[in-house]
Amino acid sequence: MHGPASSGWLLVALCAATGAYCLLRMRSGVEEQRRAAGGEALMGFGMAAMAVPAAVFTPPSWAWPAYAVVFGTAGLRALWAARSGRHHLHHLVGDAAMVYMALVMAGSPAHAHGGSGVPLLTGVLLLYFAGYVLLTGVRLLPVAVVAGGGAAVGTGPEAGGGAAVGWGDRPELARACRLSMGIAMLAMLLTM
Repeated sequence: MHGPASSGWLLVALCAATGAYCLLRMRSGVEEQRRAAGGEALMGFGMAAMAVPAAVFTPPSWAWPAYAVVFGTAGLRALWAARSGRHHLHHLVGDAAMVYMALVMAGSPAHAHGGSGVPLLTGVLLLYFAGYVLLTGVRLLPVAVVAGGGAAVGTGPEAGGGAAVGWGDRPELARACRLSMGIAMLAMLLTM
């Protein structure tokens, strides 16, 4: 990734921590959550590897095409999974952005700084991820909804009388994970 080493290392830490949390989410008892968490773990670790500052480690020339193949395959899987739910389309866009960045990095001479991507495509991806980050951030804000009787309706186990939800199955943690990856994707695209 282009840019200062300190921001690169912060991105590496953020993406690696997010990937590690997504690996833990793969222990969920819900099949769909395990599948989504696996794709997000791949994305988190892939972004962490891509964000390592070039001054510290320059990947071999075959690494960037390998990234493109891995994330292209993940994108095809997300496209196939999109038949059952539109939330997989976000994974498709993320995988496409990773393929795009890998191809740009493969084509840039010695990872030249800035301006090496296609400005229109980079701009469209920036707009998409900025909107995604804003929407996901708003969804994380706590909101108490007042029901007809005036009682606040919660989202915890006490609200529905159901069993306690495991920490890996909590939707707000998954959203926070996706929000951090969206922010990291914005940062990476800004350096293109």
